[in-house]
Amino acid sequence: MKLALDFFPILLFFAAYKFADIYIATAVLMAATVLQMGAMYAIDRKLTTMHKLTLVLVLGFGALTLALHDERFIKWKPTVLYAGLALALAVALWGLRKNFLKLLLGSQLSLPDAVWHRLNVAWVLYCGFMASINGVVAAFYSTETWVNFKLWGYAFPLVFILGQAVYISRHLEADDAPGPADRP
Repeated sequence: MKLALDFFPILLFFAAYKFADIYIATAVLMAATVLQMGAMYAIDRKLTTMHKLTLVLVLGFGALTLALHDERFIKWKPTVLYAGLALALAVALWGLRKNFLKLLLGSQLSLPDAVWHRLNVAWVLYCGFMASINGVVAAFYSTETWVNFKLWGYAFPLVFILGQAVYISRHLEADDAPGPADRP
């Protein structure tokens, strides 16, 4: 359900762009994101910091795109989001000596500190990569190419998240495997 909710705004954005233009698609993205966050709030009774940040950036950059009639703002929103996440995770990890992933998910997943550290570093690198690749496409390619990249570029987060799940599951299985004292 949540995965479908994640794709809802981008699919509507893509469809609106194909049937109209970037400005209609931006308005659709803004409305769909508000609906998405409302649905997520109805399900969980809260919004994560990431959801709130996404909502603010979509509405802010979307409003600038529409008010100034300049598509660059909506095209650069993902770069700003990913770069901000990479920077926040990096500063927290190496500057403040805090692992935000562990702080956010540690109550749900029991993993060794070294695994949490590697996951945090992986997220810093992934967010840096996504910021860079979106920036290149936004700066050097047409809006049509950027919109197509946004749709098909969802392969990157899916592959990354699946890779994370495989990596985490190896450590969860090792933690949950019966030891010699647990065997009959």
